[in-house]
Amino acid sequence: MKTWKAVSLTACGLAGLLILGLALLIGRGFRATSTPTTFERALARRLRNFAIPLRDRVAKNPVAGSSESLRQGREEFLARCSVCHGIDGSGKTEVGLNLYPRVPDLRARASQQLSDGELHYIIENGVLLTGMPAWRSAQRESSGAIWNLVVFIRSLRPLMQEELTQQGSAESRAHYAGSAACEQCHAQIYQRWKHTPMANVVRDPRVHPEAIIPKLATNTVAKFTEEQIAFVYGSVWKQRYFTKVGDDYFPLPAQWDVATQQWLPYMVPSHGADWWAEFYPPDNMKRPTGPTCDGCHSVDYNIHSKQVAEWNVGCEACHGPGSEHVAHTPRGNILNPGRMDSIAANDTCIRCHSQGRPLASPMEGRYYDWPVGYRVGLQFREFWKLEDCSLGQTTFAYFPDCTAHKNRMQGNDFVQSVMYGHGIMCSSCHDVHGTENRAQLRAPGNQLCLECHGTTSPNGPHAATVEGHTHHRMGSPGSECVACHMPKIETEGVPGTYVHAHTFRFIAPAMTDQFKIPNPCTTCHAEKSTAWAEEAISHWPEWSAWRIR
Repeated sequence: MKTWKAVSLTACGLAGLLILGLALLIGRGFRATSTPTTFERALARRLRNFAIPLRDRVAKNPVAGSSESLRQGREEFLARCSVCHGIDGSGKTEVGLNLYPRVPDLRARASQQLSDGELHYIIENGVLLTGMPAWRSAQRESSGAIWNLVVFIRSLRPLMQEELTQQGSAESRAHYAGSAACEQCHAQIYQRWKHTPMANVVRDPRVHPEAIIPKLATNTVAKFTEEQIAFVYGSVWKQRYFTKVGDDYFPLPAQWDVATQQWLPYMVPSHGADWWAEFYPPDNMKRPTGPTCDGCHSVDYNIHSKQVAEWNVGCEACHGPGSEHVAHTPRGNILNPGRMDSIAANDTCIRCHSQGRPLASPMEGRYYDWPVGYRVGLQFREFWKLEDCSLGQTTFAYFPDCTAHKNRMQGNDFVQSVMYGHGIMCSSCHDVHGTENRAQLRAPGNQLCLECHGTTSPNGPHAATVEGHTHHRMGSPGSECVACHMPKIETEGVPGTYVHAHTFRFIAPAMTDQFKIPNPCTTCHAEKSTAWAEEAISHWPEWSAWRIR
């Protein structure tokens, strides 16, 4: 009798809990926007993990955690997972915050405690009654794509307290070791990087005689000899030449236009150009490159000694002093923009890809055109101020809508964009370690944009096909995303050479009529008028008339 009584009481208790749970559920309703309780989250995780077969739980990742597998995993993640999980793995996306149960934070302890096998099983098979789909593809399985993805997910793990302590200690003790010191452990990355423009901004022609592109004898603008050239600057759009006098470098008065293959004069005007020029005499030999250039063309330029840790944009320009990491390689004793929040990560690039000026100016009687004193890990806003824009006015730096007017202003553009506001980072599109694509893009052309902006993506475009959005034949210049959203209208410093805008805003033809801002339609169709462009767009059914005026 006592046993039956105990069983009955237990049954009644369970029934009561069930009724209470149902009452609470009915009272709350079935809404994906409801916040799961701690109990629900814990129960859901346990049920999910319990459903993973033992052989899969203990499976080891056969893919070595190399830089290449990490890169491939990142590509898969950005293409297939970031729409829900976000580019940082936090799950704080429009989709992720409106699913029930919520998209898990891949950086969190609960996610990182899963074994490699458990992560692989979840990715491959999905999770029942959630928004996590199965990923069953023989081709991807055979290529190891899921295992590469597991490698990337592991890289999202935030630093533990012990590692944060190591990082703080390393920052105070470490010194610059040079990029060559990184090659031993990061050979693949190093080999890619050393062929990038970043690694070859300035070159000594005595070490790299091939660096000088033109024949100096053809220079009729301002003669100089190879012996006078201490450094060659640039090779993509233009090439300039620095000579050394004492412990300073100075720009010679002629430059080579790579596109047109001709010599042009070089001297920044004292007025109507870069802000710093009015503070220096109108003579290149009285304008040292230390204040105007060298802080962005080197690692740790010292304004007092005028020495650098390394010329060019080396590893430590983005990762900070690396001697402690070279000696002992836990990841906690080196800085990594990839593990920083989007603002700090982007500032690593914006510090040199922006037009602005130091908060303290002048410094010891000199005016610097780069953020003196800043290095990765510090608060960039404490060193630098982006150039102000006056709406409605065309200036040396900006068009009237605050789109950049000149080169080296990708940061000024980008901080205005919707993408920046959503936490997109420069590294979401560019890999400064080097790729085979122009501008070190992670993928070529539309392939990169469509990873996040495919026709089925909530990010848009909201059209059945790419052609339906662009109204241009697939494969034509007008079908490229960048043609409309990143027009090449920003001067690169030599006539007729332009770089892409980075606001990602569409500039309507009417803006050309009103403010003289080049628009992508008549920039491409140069023989047509803005009236023709407006008329053509007005027949695109998905376009509001208010968007084109």
